Amino acid sequence: MKKYQAGQIRNVLFLGHGGCGKTSLAEAILFSVKSVDRLGKVDDGTSTMDYDPEEIKRKITIGTSIAPLEYKDHKINLLDTPGFFDFVGEVKGASRAADAACIVVCAVSGVEVGTEKAWGYAEEKNLARLVLINKMDRENANFDNVLKALRDKFGTNVIPVQIPIGSADKFQGVVDILKNKAYVSEGGKMVEKPVPADIAAKATEYRNMLAESVAETDDELLSKYLDGQELTNEELLAGTRKETISGKLVPVLAASSLKVTGISNLLDVMVEFLPSPVDRGEATGVNPATNAEEKRKPSESEPFSALVFKTMADPFVGKLTLFRVLSGVLKSDSQIYNASKGVNERIGQLFIMKGKTQEPVTELGAGDLGAVAKLQETFTGHTLSEKDKPIVYKPIEFPKPKLSLAVEPKAKGDEDKIGNGLARLTEEDPTFAVTKDTVTHEIVASGMGDLHIEVITSKLHKKFGVEVNLKTPKIAYKETIKGTVKAEGKHKKQSGGRGQFGHVWLELGPLPSGTGFEFVDKIFGGAVPRNYIPAVEKGLHEVMERGVLAGYPVVDVRVTLYDGSYHPVDSSEMAFKIAAHLAFKKGFHDASPILLEPVLNVEVRVPEEFMGDIIGDLNKKRGKILGMEPDGKYQIVRALAPQSELSKYAIDLRSMTQGRADFTVAFDHYEEVPAHQAEAIIAEAKKHMTEDEE
Repeated sequence: MKKYQAGQIRNVLFLGHGGCGKTSLAEAILFSVKSVDRLGKVDDGTSTMDYDPEEIKRKITIGTSIAPLEYKDHKINLLDTPGFFDFVGEVKGASRAADAACIVVCAVSGVEVGTEKAWGYAEEKNLARLVLINKMDRENANFDNVLKALRDKFGTNVIPVQIPIGSADKFQGVVDILKNKAYVSEGGKMVEKPVPADIAAKATEYRNMLAESVAETDDELLSKYLDGQELTNEELLAGTRKETISGKLVPVLAASSLKVTGISNLLDVMVEFLPSPVDRGEATGVNPATNAEEKRKPSESEPFSALVFKTMADPFVGKLTLFRVLSGVLKSDSQIYNASKGVNERIGQLFIMKGKTQEPVTELGAGDLGAVAKLQETFTGHTLSEKDKPIVYKPIEFPKPKLSLAVEPKAKGDEDKIGNGLARLTEEDPTFAVTKDTVTHEIVASGMGDLHIEVITSKLHKKFGVEVNLKTPKIAYKETIKGTVKAEGKHKKQSGGRGQFGHVWLELGPLPSGTGFEFVDKIFGGAVPRNYIPAVEKGLHEVMERGVLAGYPVVDVRVTLYDGSYHPVDSSEMAFKIAAHLAFKKGFHDASPILLEPVLNVEVRVPEEFMGDIIGDLNKKRGKILGMEPDGKYQIVRALAPQSELSKYAIDLRSMTQGRADFTVAFDHYEEVPAHQAEAIIAEAKKHMTEDEE
């Protein structure tokens, strides 16, 4: 593939609800321009873009795939993204590499939750967009109904530039409203024809709608339009391009990826109306040496800079780093500087990606997308630049994980393999995290949803040979006391030879929440010798770590050692540790012990129509509503709720709002568990402790 200048490049992001046909559309485009020699199909596992074993198995897109193609002396980089919400991180990364979005909508299903989310992602990154109503060949396909739904949901600036000729099994082509011509599929080619008489009136109506929208942006055109003069094709084309790039107009098209009909017309619109990197303008970053803001034009004469938007593990070449060149030129076999981390990186062979295949190139210029293997220190969101002219671009903002599941090995001894494998997988996916819970000692995997974590663990099996079980994580409860007591602990053992003797009196009392543990030595007159006092404190730490009520750590307790006794021969550090154990356990039971649970701060962003359901559900989950505030068409609900009630909140919230709401959680504080629930938790913990002993 030849090298293209920034003005000839189109970086187009495919967005839409899961199952709307994004991947099939990309496949049809590649086939129509002879970039592939057969039309791959998702259902058959033969598509260029969905090549990962998990994608083939599940018949869904899981990771962003890229495919470049050449069309009418332009290069179009297609970025095919997942439609399922669990893989939104892929969309967030790819949106930083794109200049425009093609939002794909099914002609039968119409506007869905994923369509709304896709619109929001494009708006968030200020991407120019067009809408393609796909699957026009399907039974019950209805262009007019879908168009009305689009305009009702997103506004009257959503205007067709093409309309379909027929639908379902009678779908045969499209009418180009701007050129006032029909394009009909005949013998595998689109043939230009006059507009059919039965849809000529509709085509005229939409042309007038488009002309009015274009005229409103230019005083001269508006004057001409109001005088009753018709805008020329050239004026309409130029105006439509300008309005599309600015985001004031969203062109709507129709196609069938299965029949490869309307595909060349879609490519024409991409080339004619969507912005190039030059149209998008300068990229703004910060000089890490001076902290001053700097701008880089998408020109090869500028110093080199690029943003890494995806990292992936390739079974043959190792780690692959995918990036967008924002300025300058990058050449194979060169040195570059990771300005985000302040380290040099060696660039080997550069590639352009087409699905899973890598095509070597000697250089990549401003505006283009490429990949390189085996960078050691570079990850998603990092900026690459020249060392003497460094710049750092704003990192990609990824959503935080929403659901956590405990991971346990199916085979004993695989813990280290699990830890290493999952750590490697977090490098690929910034929305996936792994932690080791210090209280429950579980490995906890956190992701965007159950499907996300399931896919990750499936990759763990395929890439690292480790099989795991997933389960709800244990809650990191803690234990404390409300009362103050004095307790005696005496350990005395005589069994031939040297005996054991340790004797202490302790006072246990509560401390303010979050204080931890305080040990006070009030021994006078040598009742407990100095050399045994550290053993008493150590014994207390040991017993508090394992807990008394249910085996959870004890916190917020002051223990005062105020008396005791010893034996000159039989006393030892071990004896005093055991005595401290006995005194603490006895005193703890008498000091009004309670169980504490972690309480999370929850923030839910929810459409207004679901507010009642959300608040009612949080109340059922023992939540305390802290407040609400409007955010456009949404409401932000803030609440406190126990972690034990929120373990599956990602799934519950998605179900209640059809995926329209979002939420974040953060640890806030520990709080007493209600008595009846504490009893059940303690009983369950003791049952497991008994099973473990057996």
